[in-house]
Amino acid sequence: MTEQPAEIDCVEVATTAGRVRGCWRPTTGTGGARRSAAFLGIPFAEAPVGRRRFAAPVPKAPWDGVRDALAFGATAQRGDPGITLIPEPSIPGQCTLTVNVFTPDPDAQGLPVLVWIHGGGYFSGSPASPWYDGRNFNRDGVVTVTLSYRLGFDGFGWIEDAPSNRGVRDWLLALEWVQQNIGAFGGDRSQVTIAGQSAGGGAVLTLLGMSAAQHLFSRVYAMSAAFADVAAARAEAFGRALAGSGGVAPTRAGLSSLSEERVLELQKKATELDAAGLAAVLDQGLPLGPVVDGDLILQPTRDSLQAGVGADKPLVVGAADDEFTMVMTGAEKKLRWVPRRLLLGKLGLPAAALRGYLAANADVAAKGKARLAGRLVSDRMFRTTVPGIAAHRGSAPTWLYRFAWPSGHFGFAEHCLDVPFFFDCLDGPAIDPLAGPNPPQALADQVHAAAVAFVSGGDPGWPRHDGRGVARVYDVPVRDVADAYASVRPLL
Repeated sequence: MTEQPAEIDCVEVATTAGRVRGCWRPTTGTGGARRSAAFLGIPFAEAPVGRRRFAAPVPKAPWDGVRDALAFGATAQRGDPGITLIPEPSIPGQCTLTVNVFTPDPDAQGLPVLVWIHGGGYFSGSPASPWYDGRNFNRDGVVTVTLSYRLGFDGFGWIEDAPSNRGVRDWLLALEWVQQNIGAFGGDRSQVTIAGQSAGGGAVLTLLGMSAAQHLFSRVYAMSAAFADVAAARAEAFGRALAGSGGVAPTRAGLSSLSEERVLELQKKATELDAAGLAAVLDQGLPLGPVVDGDLILQPTRDSLQAGVGADKPLVVGAADDEFTMVMTGAEKKLRWVPRRLLLGKLGLPAAALRGYLAANADVAAKGKARLAGRLVSDRMFRTTVPGIAAHRGSAPTWLYRFAWPSGHFGFAEHCLDVPFFFDCLDGPAIDPLAGPNPPQALADQVHAAAVAFVSGGDPGWPRHDGRGVARVYDVPVRDVADAYASVRPLL
């Protein structure tokens, strides 16, 4: 509620809880709207602290006057820049449940809406990334929202007397906020596309499979989706073990007696990704994330999709070709004396699938054991999900893609590489460590334009999935390929 310097070009909007003040900024690129209004750090819920820690989110109480929305709110991620090469800053503070809204015109009516859920393995990540700025979606007529949610144990850990899936409940309340308020920013609540990458991709697929969430969105765009679907028994065992390590009862009272820093310390120890931890993730999925609790999430997402939940919602789903190959970078010398069969077996490749997998990935195998091992990890964690989800959806409107352009830094298409192409922000910060120098703007133009087309009209512009398995392959040149995920078929 502070007075702003005259040089800031401010704009105000009335939400259901009170007025907010944002500011105008320029867009980049060519064509479309030349400016974008950003409203940052708008709380959709009360701060999840004190008696509200480990509780379901509570809608933000109304305020008087005009609330400044000129800076990002506090993040659930604490004291680190995230675990990926996406710049995702941590911002201190208690009010971590906020939305950021970017609009080309608050006075418009009926603009399509993109809601972005960030990734980070469900324990890291930040909506304050400059890569997630919606200015260039605004340029192309799309209102954009990014949301925050509780991470790690606070968001997803089992506690005896606490509501489960608190992070999922945060997503739902934020999407309810969008339904109630997006019209004031020029958006159409009946045209909401939820999108995300990595854990964010898993989040939007989780929501797609939830009957209770169907009224909150109309389309889904899932990038490199990292599923959790944690079994209830596994979640309870993890929660009891973490509480035991902290010397407290596995209750709200017991865990609330531990500081936030102590819980994060215990969580980090319990989720260390050494060789055994990687094997567990490949076999069982992530240990913290949406839980099949029988209450909010009734059954695994794949089962829900196969049963027809969300079948009326258009879906784009895809992955990068070598998502986690970078974890094997530099390991070629260490792997020199490890038999290929043993190496792939340790990474979960069944002996019966070895010959077929090697034949289907002969081009990668020729590049050495590290590249082959990285491809297998990528396939098991991310790439098998794409044709699997398409198969579960049957005739539901589904489009597949592969992001195959090799990074100018790594030499392959690694995890997160497609994000700045999607947001059309190759002129943004920290691009070089991920993409190398001079990534192709023409490719970003095509990736972003397809996303805009899908958010605006429900069709990204290439043939939808059918028996031929056609997918858009984002490389130079862009092309549509039949049976584009043939290389993962031996794992299915």
